[in-house]
Amino acid sequence: MKDFWTSVLEFAHQTTLEVGKSLIKDFGQIAATRKPDGTLVTEADRFADKAIQEAVKAWFPTHGVLTEETEHIFPETDWCWIVDPIDGTTNFTRGIPIWGISLGLLYQGTPVFGYVYFPQLNNAYYGYWSSNSGLTMPDGAYCNGKSIKTSPDAPSQNHLFNLCARSTHILAKPFPCKMRLLGVASYNIALVSAGAALGGVEATPKIWDIAAVWVILQAAGGIFYSLGESTIFPLKVGENYGSRSFPCLTASSSELITLFLPLVKP
Repeated sequence: MKDFWTSVLEFAHQTTLEVGKSLIKDFGQIAATRKPDGTLVTEADRFADKAIQEAVKAWFPTHGVLTEETEHIFPETDWCWIVDPIDGTTNFTRGIPIWGISLGLLYQGTPVFGYVYFPQLNNAYYGYWSSNSGLTMPDGAYCNGKSIKTSPDAPSQNHLFNLCARSTHILAKPFPCKMRLLGVASYNIALVSAGAALGGVEATPKIWDIAAVWVILQAAGGIFYSLGESTIFPLKVGENYGSRSFPCLTASSSELITLFLPLVKP
């Protein structure tokens, strides 16, 4: 019998690879409609959402699922997958190849494993973070099987800081890094995890945007700082997370949180 964590990694790898191959066929070729919160959705999002839910049921029949497109109520199960079937739908529909599939595995409401795959970049970021859960599990953060760590560097104009579209107010302030706006919350935070950027800010991410990369960032040595609720996790059974946002600042070290925090506040 396979080790549980081996099965978790295999499931995440195989499922995102298969779904990603199907999504690439629709890349830049499919129309989107606008949801009530102003974000876009396509038939590709719905297909991926359904395919991933079915895969979870096949691999882990006792696990719950919370997804962007259909299931917003946090279930009463010890284990729950939080799914973003396409993070970066605007990029996906406009033919920009930065978009991904995000899977976060929660134990008793707190993420312990995260996997984000960017099909057209062929990059898979994943990590393990026990979060004082008492679980016996692997540790560390990886990209395509290679260990990743956040950068130890001090900020300069040769280092990067990632923005979301709703955080552009900070451009009016002198900032110690170059700015990048890539349009995908999970990719922004993955780049901090891998040491490519020193930090980033997200103004309105939903729980499916951050559940997986919350793990990966901390496993890589980074800091996730909530700009809203003081404590995001554990999630609460029976609560609807469909419309709640979790603004956050991420950085490669606690010292940079202190430096960036006054600059990103509205």
